[in-house]
Amino acid sequence: MAQDTFIITLPPRQLPLLQGWRVTPAHLAYRLGPGAHLFRSEGTAPPKGGLMVVDDQEFSPLAPTGPLCQEVIRECQARSFSGAILDFENCLPPLEQIAARLDEQFARRGWTLLVPERYGAHAPHSRVMIPSALSGGSLQKRLEEALERFGESRVVLALEKRAEDFYLPSPTGSGQPLTDQELAELKRRLSPSVFFSGELCARYFTYMSRENGAHFVLFDDGDTLRHKTEVARRLGIRTFLAPWAEIGPYAAQTGIQRRQEQRAGRR
Repeated sequence: MAQDTFIITLPPRQLPLLQGWRVTPAHLAYRLGPGAHLFRSEGTAPPKGGLMVVDDQEFSPLAPTGPLCQEVIRECQARSFSGAILDFENCLPPLEQIAARLDEQFARRGWTLLVPERYGAHAPHSRVMIPSALSGGSLQKRLEEALERFGESRVVLALEKRAEDFYLPSPTGSGQPLTDQELAELKRRLSPSVFFSGELCARYFTYMSRENGAHFVLFDDGDTLRHKTEVARRLGIRTFLAPWAEIGPYAAQTGIQRRQEQRAGRR
């Protein structure tokens, strides 16, 4: 029977939280900074093993990309990383070049590279992250389309515990993000009837506001995250990416297994 692979993102200082769980850590410690250099977060011991997560929040698009890619390679070698996650929010030609260069060099070394969906065509050896959160349509159809486009071996379901408040109608398909506390307060104040959408694999409720009319609130919990992993498994997707800050309380519910502990004093 095929086994699941759970890649868990978290800051290196929180690594002890993963003790006892069968997961691969992905360290939230790197970014592409000014001058096209790789920077590691300050104040933490250098991470070791697992994957590195690289964001592009301070990326300079005018600098050459070749030396930067070599910095990433050297850091992976120095920290015994088995790969990297490119957490790129922007879509720029230099970032596409970085994804393509790293894809080729990682593949040559047998390392794993995960990229956002928009970069999948630029990095043909990479794994492609498909977000689990939808505001419309069907998660199953969304994943089926990704599988047809990229192939079963490349698709990774990126689990997200989301909560959003949408105005109705919602022409953009985007809502106002809600914190756990804001969602709990809204539910306490309204006492709404909550429903489950099998297509979205999410819970929802509606309400009316005197100020701005009809609202639609869509949110996740441990049960919806479990449903999303089940949909993926039925389609042959067995690799999942998730932030520990969101999935930690629901780790067992989503299918993350405990490591078998060695018996003390084994005779």
